[in-house]
Amino acid sequence: MSHLEEVVLDLERHSAQEGWDAPPKLYALVRSAELRAAEPNLADDLGLGEAPDALAALEQPELPDQGSVEESLAGIAWPDAVTGCAIILERVVLPPEAEGDIPEDEAEAAAWVAQHPQRDDVRMVVGVLRDGTRHSALRLRRHDADDEVLSGPDLVPALADALEATLEPDEPDGPSAG
Repeated sequence: MSHLEEVVLDLERHSAQEGWDAPPKLYALVRSAELRAAEPNLADDLGLGEAPDALAALEQPELPDQGSVEESLAGIAWPDAVTGCAIILERVVLPPEAEGDIPEDEAEAAAWVAQHPQRDDVRMVVGVLRDGTRHSALRLRRHDADDEVLSGPDLVPALADALEATLEPDEPDGPSAG
């Protein structure tokens, strides 16, 4: 198992313990050895081992509550010390056949989706590294009891693309995370 897979699955397990209906959470991913060298006390507090390529996930301040998550991510640029990033995000999903029936009005659509008998909640954990490596984990709320989690590199490609864009060297306008 790669270090990215390990950190994504650890973040998913941690989220599962905290429960559902949480706001999105953004994490900077840094090499444990680099964090230990720069901040030994923090590394000890986090219980980081000595594995040089292991990744530590450092939770960032809450994303702005305006626009979409993808729009918020577009305004983030990470410093070079950040090896990658990850996000935990919950969404409501419907079967494809229901999409044509969604009302045009945003408020009506939200109410309609919330009451749809075939709706399901999904928690997505997506991580990317500067070298383009990706990994995702998905859990449906209805599978909480059986602890079923889907895992793979390309489960949420659009969200992975948005995260990867935050790691590109050309800094977008707006605030930097870190």
